[in-house]
Amino acid sequence: MKVKNIIFDLGGVLIDWNPEYLYLKEFEGNRKKMKLFFDKICTFEWNENQDAGYSLKKATDDRIALFPEYEVLIRMYYGRWEEMLGGAISGSVDILKRLINHPDYRVIALTNWSAETFPIALNRFDFLHLFEGIVVSGTEKTRKPFAEIYKTTLKRYNLKATESLFIDDNQRNIYAANTLKIKTIRFHNSKQLAKDLKEKGIFI
Repeated sequence: MKVKNIIFDLGGVLIDWNPEYLYLKEFEGNRKKMKLFFDKICTFEWNENQDAGYSLKKATDDRIALFPEYEVLIRMYYGRWEEMLGGAISGSVDILKRLINHPDYRVIALTNWSAETFPIALNRFDFLHLFEGIVVSGTEKTRKPFAEIYKTTLKRYNLKATESLFIDDNQRNIYAANTLKIKTIRFHNSKQLAKDLKEKGIFI
C-alpha cells in the first residue's frame, strides 16, 4: 500500500542530543569515569522514565537519595540539560522540509521526550513547528516502544498503519512499529535515509 504518512523520531534523527556534551567536560575528558556514571547513576533507563512522564524533580531527588555522594553531578543532568543539545542534523532536516512541502505526504513526529524539557527544543529548533503534529511521550505518560503511543499517534491524526512510514534510530522502536504493520526505516545517517526513502518509492 502506498505511503501517505511519514512519522519522524526527533532525537538522533533530526536533533543531535547527547549527555556526553555536558559530562565529558565535567569528567575532564575521562570517558571511563563518565561511562561508569551513566551505567550506574544517571542511566539510560532512568532517563527513559522521565520520557514517560515522571517528574524531573522527583527523578533527581530519587537518584540523590540513592547516591548522595554524586549529588552535584546528578543535579546537572536536568539542571544543565540544555547543554546536552547539539544542533539540528542538517541533512535530515532538509529531507524533512522536502517531505513537508510535498503534496502527497502528511508528516508527523513521535518522540520519546520529557514534557518538561521539550519546550526548550521547540524554542531552539524552528523546523519543529513545521510538523502537522508532534506526539511527545512525556505528555502522553507512555513512550516507545510500547504499542499504546503508536496507536495514539495513528488515532489522533487519523492515520492508517499500513499507509504510514516510521523513521527512528532505535531498532527496538522500529520493531514495535513493525508489529503494528507500520512500515519503517531505521535511521543511520541522512544519506542512507534518502536512499531508503527512494527504495520505498518516496521521491523527494
